[in-house]
Amino acid sequence: MTTGSHPGLRERAAAALTAARARTAALTDAVSDRDLTAQHSPLMSPLVWDLAHIGNQEELWLLGRVAGRESLRPEINPLYDAFEHPRSERPKLPLLGPAEARRYAAEVRGRVFDLLEHTALEGSELLDDGFAFGMIAQHEQQHDETMLITHQLRRGEAVLTAPEPAAPYEAPSAAEVLVPGGPFTMGTSAEPWSLDNERPAHTRETAPFWIDTLPVSNEAYQAFIADGGYHEPRWWAAPGWAQIREHGIEAPLFWRREGSQWLRRRFGVTEPVPGDEPVLHVSWYEADAYARWAGRRLPTEAEWEKAARHDPATGRSRRYPWGDADPGPVHANLGQRHLRPARVGSYPAGASPLGVRQLIGDVWEWTASDFLPYPGFRAFPYREYSEVFFGPEHKVLRGGSFAVDPVACRGTFRNWDLPVRRQIFSGFRTARDV
Repeated sequence: MTTGSHPGLRERAAAALTAARARTAALTDAVSDRDLTAQHSPLMSPLVWDLAHIGNQEELWLLGRVAGRESLRPEINPLYDAFEHPRSERPKLPLLGPAEARRYAAEVRGRVFDLLEHTALEGSELLDDGFAFGMIAQHEQQHDETMLITHQLRRGEAVLTAPEPAAPYEAPSAAEVLVPGGPFTMGTSAEPWSLDNERPAHTRETAPFWIDTLPVSNEAYQAFIADGGYHEPRWWAAPGWAQIREHGIEAPLFWRREGSQWLRRRFGVTEPVPGDEPVLHVSWYEADAYARWAGRRLPTEAEWEKAARHDPATGRSRRYPWGDADPGPVHANLGQRHLRPARVGSYPAGASPLGVRQLIGDVWEWTASDFLPYPGFRAFPYREYSEVFFGPEHKVLRGGSFAVDPVACRGTFRNWDLPVRRQIFSGFRTARDV
């Protein structure tokens, strides 16, 4: 890592923390106290738990681990330990109320800004490059995405608003792109705020493969439904087939058929399913079944990252598909600027060197890979971020969604979830062997 003398590092950390808190406020101020304390799905925490948990993690890591201070409210620490209490049980806990949770988070933040102003951002692994502050900004943004998922699961009229995507658009010249075989650099050892599962950089070898230029669209997915895809067991992995039979699943989550038309519910609004958007709210099993039906497969995690980062002309791996510059509005649909994906074919300026589009933003993309450590992995700064989730139970998602902030989205960023999960902002693209 570089040292804390990097110009603008303190300002960058402050800006990331401020942006995260503004988004948290927008997500929690939009609903009543009753909605904040309600559990809208057993899959999710009450919004008020996330609100206080954000402040508690910030206190434990920045005021506690970095500054060595005593806990402001030690009695609440167990309540907001994500590993101590499953989400389904959190409404029964003696949680801080909405007003008290806001005061607590605000008090912690005020002390953190004072700490940031007077602390040298170097001299330890937690402080080098402002890592601990960047980690906390990413943590808050990840919970903001979780709270946005809760808003999607919430019943009732719409409370969130955002402009429609008006992204640059250009029809691709081909439906798929050939990615040459050979070695490439996967992961990172240089990105200062990268998390442990992204590290270290290492060489991976792939055979040549074809990958979709664009994410799979709603229109394409509707063809799978119309062809009886949800009623044909040969397309499905056995656990996925059991899942859709048990729960009567016949379409992506939040879809319903009305006559000959598919409708969806999106943040309190019911609307026709737009055929030209990436399909959203599908499980890994659904993505895998579609790929089999189409005579294709899901890309591996290594194939996805190679398609996204590898530049055959130079042999190096970029930070992002378009280069090393931070994401801007011309590159990708990120940061909850919109409350939906942009249409497939958008953001030509965000294409990879080989011309693969929309790899960053819009929808998380399921890959074929289990969530496993890279060679040389070392848990930092705590095992519970990544290490306890490694194994075949979790599948890797890559690329981020419209709900992901740029601070928590990189070409190396890895997400993971159970293959049954559909409430997340997940889609996919397919690949095939040469």
